[in-house]
Amino acid sequence: MRALFEVLCGPLARPVTPGVRFGPYRTVSFDGCSSLKVPDTGRNRAWLDRPAHGGYPQLELMTLVKTGTRAMIGAVFGPTATGETEYAKRLLHLLRPDMLVLWDKGFDGNDFLAAVTGTGAQVVGRLRSNRRTPVLSRLADGSYLSVIGSIPVRIVDAQITVTCTDGTVFDASYRLVTTLTDARRHPAGALVCLYHRRWEHESAYYALRHTILRGRVLRSGDPVGVEQEMRALLTLYQPPRTVMVDAARSRHGTDPDRRGFTIAFQTARDLVIQAGGVLPEAPDLIGTIGRRVPARLLPPRRPRISTRKVKSPISRYGERLDDGRPDTSRAITCLDITVLEPAHNPPLPAKSRDDRHTSTASRRSTQVLALLHTEPHRHWNARDIAHHLGDITLNTMYRQLSRWATTGLIHKIGQGLYAAVPDPPLP
Repeated sequence: MRALFEVLCGPLARPVTPGVRFGPYRTVSFDGCSSLKVPDTGRNRAWLDRPAHGGYPQLELMTLVKTGTRAMIGAVFGPTATGETEYAKRLLHLLRPDMLVLWDKGFDGNDFLAAVTGTGAQVVGRLRSNRRTPVLSRLADGSYLSVIGSIPVRIVDAQITVTCTDGTVFDASYRLVTTLTDARRHPAGALVCLYHRRWEHESAYYALRHTILRGRVLRSGDPVGVEQEMRALLTLYQPPRTVMVDAARSRHGTDPDRRGFTIAFQTARDLVIQAGGVLPEAPDLIGTIGRRVPARLLPPRRPRISTRKVKSPISRYGERLDDGRPDTSRAITCLDITVLEPAHNPPLPAKSRDDRHTSTASRRSTQVLALLHTEPHRHWNARDIAHHLGDITLNTMYRQLSRWATTGLIHKIGQGLYAAVPDPPLP
């Protein structure tokens, strides 16, 4: 089952398919699902443990999904105690330089960000609101250049005001981090709108849990059987997505959002039950599914707000404060995005609670970058930089400055002289 899934998984759309790219990049996303339940047997509990609040043992599923088509590119699963980031690291080999990765809060760790950028892929992700990021250079669109660990990034703080059809108005905030540092090619407002595509990942999980499984608990009482059943479930998910993409090509310009997974899945199920078309008289390249999906296209995607209300009384999110959203999903009549500029230039950042797992070298690079940008046109001597930091020897300072200059984090002017990397010239 593992080999069969690996044959079927992967991105499906062509470059010209609407909604699958942001400029030259294919948009993909990381997300986890911890609501898959398995039978409460001794062997399953030994592997997955029982939740603290009781109930069935839960399985953590981590997938890399193509947001435009919801196709599975890769998937791993196991105990929920392992953590989403650790599972996501097992899928990094699937990233390519032409991919733009979207992720939610919790994936913004320094090590994980460095690992993703090491594959050549670009990033647009949610950043925790309490992360301390130095303001290295303010940009015209309200965003600013910064650094996380040793990775040059751009920070976008945005306030979003939503007005619904019934007059309900509420605010939300996004704090995004991205490796797309050119504000002219990728404006802050466009990145905020792009981040919304991450929610397409939830549609993939809805199809797995509700359309295919119908909310049922998995059947196997031992880990080997659970793994086989999960591989079979993921394998069953991919062919309808493949047929849906092929069917959309018959109508040029059709957005993938208008293809219904339920239609494709139920048609496939009926064909299996009725054994219809098992031995066709003539080759049928489109097939029954390929005809039914375009014939019953969903209406164009309309702006609307999801309630995101917690229904389970034992959910860890059950005590979340009311965010002002309505109790039912409603259409949006107005959506205002305001990019918030940094209020002031903060002092040299010291070790913070959010960076307690960051190495000393990574924290020091942040301090050095902030120092160089206080006087961006000055040629800084390594001895002066070491004097400002105060907790480093001159030899160590020379080695680290040389390494950062090699990676392009700072600019080497001459022997022992360094400066901030200059902003790109205006067109």
